[in-house]
Amino acid sequence: MTYLSISDITFSWPDGTPVFEGLGVAVGSGHIGLVGSNGAGKSTLLRLIAGELTPARGWVTASGRVGYLRQDLGLAPGQRVDAVLGIAGIRKALHRIESGSGDERDFDIVGNVWDVEERAVALLGRLGLHYLADSAEQLDRTLETLSGGETVLLGVVAQLLAEPEVLLLDEPTNNLDQHARERLYEVLAQFSGTVLTVSHDRELLERTDTIAELRRGELRLFGRNFSEYERIIEAEQHTARAAIRDARGDVRKQAKELVEARIKLDRRQRYGKKMYENKREPKIVMGARKRAAEVSAGKLRNSHIEKLDTAKEQLQQAEELLRDDREIRVELPGTRLYPGQDVIDLDDVRLACGPTVSLLVTGPERIALTGRNGVGKTTLLRRIAQAPPKVPWRMLPQRLDIFDERRTVFENVAATAPQASAEQIRAQLARFLFRGADADVGAAALSGGERLRAALAMLLLADPAPRLLLLDEPTNNLDLPSLEHLTQALAGFEGALLVVSHDPRFLDEIGVTRHLELTPDGLVE
Repeated sequence: MTYLSISDITFSWPDGTPVFEGLGVAVGSGHIGLVGSNGAGKSTLLRLIAGELTPARGWVTASGRVGYLRQDLGLAPGQRVDAVLGIAGIRKALHRIESGSGDERDFDIVGNVWDVEERAVALLGRLGLHYLADSAEQLDRTLETLSGGETVLLGVVAQLLAEPEVLLLDEPTNNLDQHARERLYEVLAQFSGTVLTVSHDRELLERTDTIAELRRGELRLFGRNFSEYERIIEAEQHTARAAIRDARGDVRKQAKELVEARIKLDRRQRYGKKMYENKREPKIVMGARKRAAEVSAGKLRNSHIEKLDTAKEQLQQAEELLRDDREIRVELPGTRLYPGQDVIDLDDVRLACGPTVSLLVTGPERIALTGRNGVGKTTLLRRIAQAPPKVPWRMLPQRLDIFDERRTVFENVAATAPQASAEQIRAQLARFLFRGADADVGAAALSGGERLRAALAMLLLADPAPRLLLLDEPTNNLDLPSLEHLTQALAGFEGALLVVSHDPRFLDEIGVTRHLELTPDGLVE
């Protein structure tokens, strides 16, 4: 049995921003899906477990070797495949030994992994990288010809070759086509150790044994898969909403009773004052009665104040259980297209990566573009942008690198809509959940989900309004609330969409009307 134990982890960033305070959890063998909003600390937790970050207090214990697949592999095009796999040194030593020129150091380097090349080729084949699995010589290739998805798979193979007992994966299905995802699912299902996966891929999360949610610096485990997690959360939210209604009613009731008590006490005080002035009773009796009335009034007033404070505290506790379910609601009439209106017209255009394509898009079509990793989907989007399209258009790249990082959210959006007034821009930004001072945050400081919302605002509020959106893997690295925000924003878009995505549920939710697959022979309807 493998295991992973996190004990009393406390960690803050160098600027003093706290992330975890006394975090602890223990998990055994199986596949755990780690979910939480962008900025909750999911990747930070993986880095702490992997030893890349050092906690101020606490420790991590694992049953054996820990493998860690980062979200951003940071690979350079000139790197060789065997170097990425971490076996370049072993291969060189192995080849020297086989040629008869090896020495004792080479035997130490090889150790007991004489079959490392065969294992690497076999794993590459299992994950669908067949052209790299043709022979051991393919391990000498460099990364120029690999797509983003193929590079991710290469990173997975590198971790599996090290034979870890605990495997940490940060968004492992980013950029993977459906075929590659299925291969990865199969490989992970056969892994006998502990897998902790940060992912927004709902199909992958459905295959987990446990869902772990990171929220407000605390980690909570939910049995079974993502559907069960969603069911539990929805039931809790239903209860929380009912508790808020009851608590608000109690606050109103206690506030009303406090007002009524004050009115009653004021009447008593006026009556007592009148009696004292008329001196209908001895002075000593009047004084005693006044002191008793003041004590009684104080107790009554304090009782109602305490009840109101308690009601307010219970309301606050109920509201803390309610999750942030803010919605993006935008109307974008300027993006409207009509049936039959020409949008894209490519005729036998040869892409740099090989295929020759023809594509005609008319009216407000919503098109999903799929295809194997490396076939040229991103290349096709860039070629469409160069054509150019027959209507105003905008493109959302995978990396969301469309910002001037030195500017604020407001300034970035204002640069794309020079004709709009500051009031108009701020009103529209509020609909993208950038309200008040949130619009004046620097682009460089945005979390992943905030970056997506800001990018959508830049695209959809641009002048002229885009009537075609080219979206390249828009769901990469999104937490589930941000994915919902993306879907909501696109619901208000009335133009044409061409979306590269391998998320069937997302494509269904945005109302895709055509499915195109890019193959080495061109586009297939």
